[in-house]
Amino acid sequence: MSNNQNITVSEVSRSLAGDLSGNGETAVTDITHDSRQAKAGTLFVAIKGETTDGHRFVDDVMRRGAAGVISEFDAPEGFSGAWLKVVDARRALAKAASVVYGEPSSQLDLVGITGTNGKTTTTYLCFALAEAAGVKPAMLTTVEYRIGDESEPAVRTTPEASDTNKFLRRAVDSGCGMAVMEASSQAIHLRRCNHLQFRVAIFTNLTRDHLDYHGTMEDYFDAKKELFDGRLGTPPPVSIINVDDQWGGKLADDLRSRGQKVVTFAQNHSADLTAENIEVSLASGTKFLLKTPSGDVNIMSPLVGKPHVYNMLAASAAALELGYGLETIAVGLGRCVGAPGRFERVPNDRGLAVVVDYAHTDDALLNTLQTARPLTKGKVITVFGCGGDRDRTKRVPMGRAAAENSDFVIITSDNPRNEDPMAIIREIEKGVEPVGGEYEVISDRREAIRRAVSLAGPEDVVIIAGKGHETYQIIGNDKFHFDDREIAAEAINQLGD
Repeated sequence: MSNNQNITVSEVSRSLAGDLSGNGETAVTDITHDSRQAKAGTLFVAIKGETTDGHRFVDDVMRRGAAGVISEFDAPEGFSGAWLKVVDARRALAKAASVVYGEPSSQLDLVGITGTNGKTTTTYLCFALAEAAGVKPAMLTTVEYRIGDESEPAVRTTPEASDTNKFLRRAVDSGCGMAVMEASSQAIHLRRCNHLQFRVAIFTNLTRDHLDYHGTMEDYFDAKKELFDGRLGTPPPVSIINVDDQWGGKLADDLRSRGQKVVTFAQNHSADLTAENIEVSLASGTKFLLKTPSGDVNIMSPLVGKPHVYNMLAASAAALELGYGLETIAVGLGRCVGAPGRFERVPNDRGLAVVVDYAHTDDALLNTLQTARPLTKGKVITVFGCGGDRDRTKRVPMGRAAAENSDFVIITSDNPRNEDPMAIIREIEKGVEPVGGEYEVISDRREAIRRAVSLAGPEDVVIIAGKGHETYQIIGNDKFHFDDREIAAEAINQLGD
């Protein structure tokens, strides 16, 4: 898989300015932090994490023929292989991966997308626009990793640096000219995006999420900002930023003050790319006039809602920077059905409007419900919960957003993990109760979905929020199959039985 089969441990050491002991002339063909992936020619990066210490597996990987070890610590006494001591193992993993796989990010147009909401859909849109332009694309998303027509389920939103570089090498070798990837704040903080040479970086928005990890909104923003300001390596030649978002406005001002190129998009403020005459329909999608510095073009997209207009503006700005024309953009946006589980209608022959959406923050839930409200003649019925062992600060605001923008709310479980499901629900209720609207508590998610469907009339909309494309539920330490779309379809089919 390596671009240069003759690279040695010594050459990797020189690129890292590390302290090498042992035989540095061993050939390196692969690199990993996961001992289970180690084999002959693999350079193993031992990372001391919060739950697992990679140094426990050093003997095992060396027995398998690993080329050597990278670590922040001195080699253990008696160790006879190549040992490369570095200051920061995560940074070293990112840099070494780029070197071992021949710097694949520099050999295609790489687009990185960060923000709280909209990353996945914008990634799918960028992929579709490249296809419309006749460019073979690749993408790394929360849902899947794809090279052209070949797809595999995603392990995590943003893979480890070694896995990303290996994926990009495969993409280059298979003839891709463009790749697009989500860059989560945790991944940026954990150095997974270091030394990737982004051609374009996109900022979608920033709202409350992951504060269990980052602590404050300022720290959360600072993690996102690293994608743009050069702290990961070379800053991207162009940054595309949503200036309707207050954090986006701050980011745009800061990057301009550094002399970096910024392209802005917005619906409510003056910007380089804007949308006019927006019309939204549950049946046909979203129509608008796309206004750009290169001219204007009419867009007709199957995606539903103004939040998706932001995603289309961002993807269009990236497409223009990559040299795609306006007509190509119109074709690509018209073809793209978006990411699974993002305002996804559950098909049925009873005429019921049942929508599954990944919204799992208060801002995302608000956007979803505000999309549904003007399209609904009857009631908005919302089913949602909040994940356990995750940011608790969004539970009350999510409850408030649901209550204020729904006619009826059913509070249920999401992925409770190791928290008591009813304890999570009680926290959500603190946001629902003061609003005074109608709601029920049904902790069993399957029963909650069935109840919502049973309440729905032909002019109502049921919103099932929180899990979207996910096909599992996690209760305690058990993970089992659970797909909101399947459960909703079953519930619809059972009506009247």
